Amino acid sequence: MSDRPWATFDGRTVTASIDVEAAPEEVFALLSDPRRHAEIDGSGSVQGVVSGPERLTLGATFGMSMKIGAGYRVVNTVVEYEEDRRIAWCHFAKARWRYQLTPTAAGTTVAETFDWSGSPLPVRLFIETTGFPKGNAKAISETLVRLRDRFASAEQG
Repeated sequence: MSDRPWATFDGRTVTASIDVEAAPEEVFALLSDPRRHAEIDGSGSVQGVVSGPERLTLGATFGMSMKIGAGYRVVNTVVEYEEDRRIAWCHFAKARWRYQLTPTAAGTTVAETFDWSGSPLPVRLFIETTGFPKGNAKAISETLVRLRDRFASAEQG
């Protein structure tokens, strides 16, 4: 396996995956806790949680403090949820951030997808014409590495 995951583009999605040496339940616990999202965010845009539950479930909303250039806040809603296997959320622009977990003999394969296919046409055009998919590919790759390393360091410590 490569040290860094390669992102693939499929229509209006960017996806990458990585193997993590932790059970799906452990990985899902981290992903479903919005207070921990800044720990693994590879984009540098997630600053911290503003509001929301300690554990996400289908339909839950959570606010995040973000920064891309200037600081701002965004409210996300969990729109896909299968305990220990899949979680996805979106905000007002209807782009989804999805994590899919597949158990393996050594732990879990985690796939992260940025899916803007459900976004309104102006948002889709903005994403497609500004190079966001390339930036999202880099951020997804870095997020997955940080996620993998988070569990690797837990095993070593």
